[in-house]
Amino acid sequence: MTLVGATVTVWTGAEGIPEQFVWAGNRYSVTDRPTPLGVDYAAITHPGAMPLGWRFQGTSDSGDTRMFDVLYDAARGEWQLLHTYL
Repeated sequence: MTLVGATVTVWTGAEGIPEQFVWAGNRYSVTDRPTPLGVDYAAITHPGAMPLGWRFQGTSDSGDTRMFDVLYDAARGEWQLLHTYL
């Protein structure tokens, strides 16, 4: 696991599930079914209907394939890449 902590651009489908994203100048397509990241319900009083983040496999246009954890930061209005896994 590599800790990243970078802002990424994420495109989601109609249901809010990631389909593509850009990280470090590379475009990745989501190539599996994204899994919702667990929510710490002790830290929030009114959990939302959608998960705060996702784990999925992504493949770049050049063939780089990894697992990614992304989190939506609502206060900033941007997605954060938390971790990558080779």
